[in-house]
Amino acid sequence: MESIKDIFSTDIINFAVVALMSLVIGLSQRKLYEKNSDIENTFGSDRTFTLIGILGYVLYVIGGGSLTPFLCGGATLSLLLAIMYAHKLFIRQRTGITSIVIALITYCIAPIMFKTSMIIAILVVVSVLVLAEMKDKFIEFTKKMNDEEFINLAKFLIIAGVVLPILPNNELVAGSGLTPYTIWLATVVISGISYISYLVKKYIFPDGGVIITGILGGIYSSTATCIILAKKAKDHTGDLKQYVAAIFCAISMMYFKIFILLGIFNAELTMRYWYMFVIMIIVSGIVAFFFYRQKPKAGANGEKEKIEDEEEKNPLEFKVAILFAVLFIAFTLVTNYALIYFGDSGLRILSIIVGVTDINPFIINLFQNQNVTGELIVLAAFQAIISNNVVKMFYGMFFSGNKLMKDLCTGFGVICAINILLLIVAL
Repeated sequence: MESIKDIFSTDIINFAVVALMSLVIGLSQRKLYEKNSDIENTFGSDRTFTLIGILGYVLYVIGGGSLTPFLCGGATLSLLLAIMYAHKLFIRQRTGITSIVIALITYCIAPIMFKTSMIIAILVVVSVLVLAEMKDKFIEFTKKMNDEEFINLAKFLIIAGVVLPILPNNELVAGSGLTPYTIWLATVVISGISYISYLVKKYIFPDGGVIITGILGGIYSSTATCIILAKKAKDHTGDLKQYVAAIFCAISMMYFKIFILLGIFNAELTMRYWYMFVIMIIVSGIVAFFFYRQKPKAGANGEKEKIEDEEEKNPLEFKVAILFAVLFIAFTLVTNYALIYFGDSGLRILSIIVGVTDINPFIINLFQNQNVTGELIVLAAFQAIISNNVVKMFYGMFFSGNKLMKDLCTGFGVICAINILLLIVAL
């Protein structure tokens, strides 16, 4: 059976693709003009953009390897577009050059396809379609953001893309593996993961229900989320099963977050022990689903449950980053001290003790430790998680005024029991 390439020449196929891509862009522009009732204030739509794309193809092909015809055509097109924009700006008193930029991109589709590949050209067209269509959504999103968010994003780009690459990788303490680079890398990774969860929770699901709070909060900070949900449950007069379910959603996402950290810092261990984390993610999710199923139907009282989150610190705040870095250094030194003077048993005991604190610095340090066997790393990590889960259980009971005591004891009991059993079987 003949293929398309056997029936049509490559030139015909390329021409058809360029013309089709240009037409799609033109149709999308016409749709936007009609949607915004702005059809009278544009220089063209479907046919114009299609012809611009074809013009770019023709001038690029007839150049025979020289860009002179294409560049001359581009300069002429740019001049015409500049005249049109000047008329729009000074006569019609209107601004905006989006359609002009899209026209120039359409003109460049042919050389993009010839110089790179058809896949890149398609990605360019898709990007144009998506960005043009999402104008209103971008406006709504930026209105929700305050100035500090952009400043924080700039800080993250600086510390991750500028500061991190130039830090030395020389050990600060012999045999500890502690270097300025590893300290800052751990800070950047944990801050980045938490920051993504923070943005999603704050701007994409600002009015998310209790379950959404548990899922996204579990990535940001499962301990803080557990405390927030427990406090809200204490003041809630209705059914509390949704709060219990949300807490265990946070626990499931905590396992997922640690699994991601393991993949980042120790790919070898990830390949060997991935199933342990997957099992615990599923088990925690099943526990959450079990309590969620016991929640009354939303239509029973006609009320949609929502939760107003307490103010959370931005994970890119300088104080938060410095605190994590200090904890990372402290846990690194304490871990090495425990290994030197107490051996493997010292690390096991330490992993249980650190459960009462933020376990992320300890976990990340553990995943990068080259002086400990893989089995001991996984054992210590899960022991710290189990210890931390027990602490969360008591936090939940205390801050809920013991209203969640029975359900939390049951859920955490199941999760910790299966976690311990998994360690016994796997290690």
